[in-house]
Amino acid sequence: PLKFRLRDDPMTSFLCFGCVDSSQRGVVQQFGKFSHLATPGLNFILWPCQTISGISVKVQQLDVKTATKTKDNVTVVITTAVQYAVDPVRVEDFYFRLNEPSRQISAHVENVVRSQIPTMDLDAAFLAKDELAHKIKDELSKSMAPYGLVISNCLMTEMLPDSSVLTAMNEINSARRLREANIEKAEAEKALVVKRAEAEAEAKHLAGIGTARMRQAITDGFKESVTSMQASCGLEPREVVHMMLVTQYLDALKDFAASGKA
Repeated sequence: PLKFRLRDDPMTSFLCFGCVDSSQRGVVQQFGKFSHLATPGLNFILWPCQTISGISVKVQQLDVKTATKTKDNVTVVITTAVQYAVDPVRVEDFYFRLNEPSRQISAHVENVVRSQIPTMDLDAAFLAKDELAHKIKDELSKSMAPYGLVISNCLMTEMLPDSSVLTAMNEINSARRLREANIEKAEAEKALVVKRAEAEAEAKHLAGIGTARMRQAITDGFKESVTSMQASCGLEPREVVHMMLVTQYLDALKDFAASGKA
């Protein structure tokens, strides 16, 4: 608020002085006509011929809520934060030409939002929030500049669909995540089965190599035995094999008798 005092001198009893804050500009009117702007600091006016009104040049924020529908017929409530301030050099235009700036700004914001959102589906609208905020800022800057307002920034702080749509979206996301989890689980099980099969195949391969080596060793042993007995006893190979088979047969009978099983 602006503060003024009257001087005590009777000859100048109508001369007032006061201070204008650094965050304000004073609009001085003389008999209702604009006279000049009072800058921050000490100012003098001739009261009641002159009056002064303080105008803040601080940045202010206006939150505009707009209800509209998307292209896929989803109702959304969009909150747009508009940050604006009065241009210090155009305070006169703001004071005398603009009435209820919040309503003017809200009207322009709603016009842009309701002209753009119906052309997009819900997912596209969420992705286009920054682009839409830039369009709102450009539109407001052009429209409000003649009235002494500077638009600092526009932010789309919230885009809230209808509660039923929001619940459905959450269920869809939950189902998608569950499906992805099941796919990952199946891939892990598949990898496990493949590794197990590879291990079994490798084990059988190694077992086959072991069996082949065992049979080769048996064959080599028989061969050496036949050759040795043929050289030492003068037997024919067929007779040596027959004798070895009879010996193994007798050994088997002995083992059965010792174990008590037929």
